[in-house]
Amino acid sequence: MSKQVRVETAGASGPPPRAENAGSRLLRVVRDLAIELHPRRAKTLSVTLDSALDRDLGFDSLGRVELLLRIERAFGVRLPEELLGQAETPRDLLNAVLAAEPGEAGRVRDEASLPALEAVEAAPHDARTLTEVLDWHLSAHPDRPHVLLPGGAGEETTLTYRSLAERAQEVARGLRQAGLAPGGRVAVMLPTGADFFHAFFGALYAGGVPVPIYPPLRRSQIEEHLRRQAGILLNAGAEILIATPEARELAGLLKPLSGDLRQLATVAELAADGTEALPEAPTGGSTALIQYTSGSTGDPKGVVLSHDNLLSNIRAMGERMNAGSSDVFVSWLPLYHDMGLIGAWLGTLYYAAPAVIMSPLRFMARPHSWLWAIHRHRATLSAAPNFAFELCLHKVRERALEGLDLSSLRMVANGAEPVSAETIRRFTARFAPYGFRPEAMAPVYGLAESSVGLAFPPPGRRPIVDRIRRDPLVRSGEALPASETEPDALELVSCGQPLPGHEIRVVDARQRELGERRQGRLQFRGPSATRGYFRNAAKTRELFAGGWLDSGDLAYVAGGEIFVTGRVKDMVIRAGRNIYPQEVEAVVGKVEGLRRGCTVVFGSHDPKSGTERLVVLAETRASEPEALAELHRRVVAAAVAVLDEPPEEVVLAPPHSVPKTSSGKLRRAAARRLYEEGRIGARPRALWWQVARLTLAGLRPRARHALAGLGELLYAGYWWTVLAVTAGIAWPLVVLLPRRAWRWALLRPLARLALRLMGTPLAVTGLENLPAAGAILVANHASYLDSLVLVAALPGETAFVAKTELAAQVFAGRFLPRIGALFVERAEPERGTQDTQIILAAARAGRRLLFFPEGTLSRMPGLMAFRLGAFVAAVEAGLPVVPVTLRGTRSILRGDQWFPRRGAISLHVGRPIPPDGEGFAAALRLRDGARAAILARCGEPDLGQ
Repeated sequence: MSKQVRVETAGASGPPPRAENAGSRLLRVVRDLAIELHPRRAKTLSVTLDSALDRDLGFDSLGRVELLLRIERAFGVRLPEELLGQAETPRDLLNAVLAAEPGEAGRVRDEASLPALEAVEAAPHDARTLTEVLDWHLSAHPDRPHVLLPGGAGEETTLTYRSLAERAQEVARGLRQAGLAPGGRVAVMLPTGADFFHAFFGALYAGGVPVPIYPPLRRSQIEEHLRRQAGILLNAGAEILIATPEARELAGLLKPLSGDLRQLATVAELAADGTEALPEAPTGGSTALIQYTSGSTGDPKGVVLSHDNLLSNIRAMGERMNAGSSDVFVSWLPLYHDMGLIGAWLGTLYYAAPAVIMSPLRFMARPHSWLWAIHRHRATLSAAPNFAFELCLHKVRERALEGLDLSSLRMVANGAEPVSAETIRRFTARFAPYGFRPEAMAPVYGLAESSVGLAFPPPGRRPIVDRIRRDPLVRSGEALPASETEPDALELVSCGQPLPGHEIRVVDARQRELGERRQGRLQFRGPSATRGYFRNAAKTRELFAGGWLDSGDLAYVAGGEIFVTGRVKDMVIRAGRNIYPQEVEAVVGKVEGLRRGCTVVFGSHDPKSGTERLVVLAETRASEPEALAELHRRVVAAAVAVLDEPPEEVVLAPPHSVPKTSSGKLRRAAARRLYEEGRIGARPRALWWQVARLTLAGLRPRARHALAGLGELLYAGYWWTVLAVTAGIAWPLVVLLPRRAWRWALLRPLARLALRLMGTPLAVTGLENLPAAGAILVANHASYLDSLVLVAALPGETAFVAKTELAAQVFAGRFLPRIGALFVERAEPERGTQDTQIILAAARAGRRLLFFPEGTLSRMPGLMAFRLGAFVAAVEAGLPVVPVTLRGTRSILRGDQWFPRRGAISLHVGRPIPPDGEGFAAALRLRDGARAAILARCGEPDLGQ
């Protein structure tokens, strides 16, 4: 494997800046950007060489990226990437400038480092654990490159399956020597590098459970960082912490704070000490990982994931993405984050696809390094949060892209935070000249509670953007399509459909599933779903709702596509990291000079960065500029102590500016609205006017929701009454009338009347394609309502082909034979063959037969695979197949619920498809042709792949 990397520089070059004038120039750059980020501080901001970049000047991670880029441009130098995390003051930046070589940020020439690898035909599909996956690869191709770790100065480290397994087993023996018990938790607090991979699998080989924890950004903050992580270590009951040598020195400090923690060690120490034998392999149901949701330090929520959970998720994502060993994945995502750990690393491990894993700091300092890594290694897959695409748009200059080729990318997942339609459009347009194809962008949805992935679009499809009217969504939760000219419309991006084997539903406050284009809480279930939070029974109870898990997100379904509209909870997602406002409020609220209980933290979407801005709003009685400046500094310092970086904005407001409920609870959504409307600190109106406005404002939504709920209940009762009365008339008459033609003459108008009384419009098209007799009709099966609609819509007599189980039912067993239905035994092949002959005889006699070839129905939108029976019968009888497409019945009455919703239905009769031959091959062609015709019109995703 080649390790040669050449760097070209462009732009200004010359002698290093002189020290005597460099300091003042640098301070001007720092001050200008600090004021640009925090314009409220323009009059009070003081910048010196020893000001703290975070506490005093308010530079968060994205602010630091911009600062480094501006300094490089101002001085014509290239600064080391590590400076992004290590610099604490402008003096650190000045020293780096004085020591830097002339030249601008370079770009890497297109010299691929990965050699051509042979495809691996098989995969460890029978593996039950992650260690079995690694052992399978160790046996099949031990020296195949697995992970490539780009380093500084063009150096790269390559891990093969052999080197990973051997070093991990050495670490595992060291963990056993240290007394790690089976199932014991091992905290892994390491930056991106070979040690992380060895520690993670070392814990698994030792029979332990790895617990990734994000490492400190700067060495000088190790003590402070470890104190904050003590809550996670205590909750996890971690016995051993694997960390860097710098953190190793603080073991004495950490042990008393972390409960069961016995030892803090480095990978090198563990690998050198190991002599113990390895334990037996765990089972698939054993815990493989405890993933703490990013940001949860005050009230830790450790998601418990088993080997079964992880492997199910990896296989489901791989199936949807068509992943294989010929893929190459480039990632800069942190390994303590589920998207980087599971999605990027463990996924490529499973499929034997090489993974190029960069340091997150390298990407943040040089966003174009991600793009050039994709170019160099001809990557086919990658992933990033939405803000990363914005960073590439704003921070990468055209001169850094000369020669870039992104055409190898077939899928780049955009997830971990809300996806912006505008970001997708601009990124695609900007990088189209460099080979980026629109269909490579894949907005996805996932969460740690579902391992990582939950909904993905099919590969090779352009993102779907739903433009909806704002007011109906806000007022009644209806996602109504907006016209192209509507100025205030919302644009929401589809996250695709649930992964294979997983389910998503959207429910109202009463846990009833909602129909199409109705916003509600997103719930999910599937083999990837966690069994709960580690040692947190209260949060686990909140997570589950009758066999489903609550995502905490709001969403709606349209055409089988999932559209996430927001979050139920107050959590803020900034640059892909979850931030819990309560934790920040608790610390910042103690700052002297702030009114107690009057500090609120919330997120506000920033279209420039593509992520959320973190805003701290706090009340104070101080009014003097000097006092406010000092108070601002202390608030930022307190926030940094919790977050490791400052909030984007601190708003110090007069008393009574923070909105609260009557019981004194903070109203974060209301605070965000006041902030975005610029009304914080506005002079209050008269008391009587406020009371009147609040009363009216509260009455309208309460009355609207109450009336809507009552209306839905009344409609459901009325709907079932109509159906019961219709059935009460139809059943005895069908049983008693002597002729089948008379029975059908009664049923059709009754079915039409029932739909009309239910308020369900029925649009029928394509009846001219319906043969008078002698045809096989096949229809998609979306609801128990389908048969009623078919009876109402189709002229003449139609013989339904039903499963034999219905013949044994009291109601259906008497009714269906009287209207000419035929029954098929699916479980007993011998009986099924006899039934097939009866069906063939009826078809040859000229009767029109109707099959539901899916064989069953599901609650989730989608067209399932077709069974072959109808198509074999058509070929043997020499009859055409007529595809019939139903649309809208699923939204009215889903397969596993009995609460109907209002909606409209359409039915289309497609053109007959004659058999083009004989035998099994002809039946397959008929099936595929009919299914393609129905799939094109049903408006639902393909679940049959």
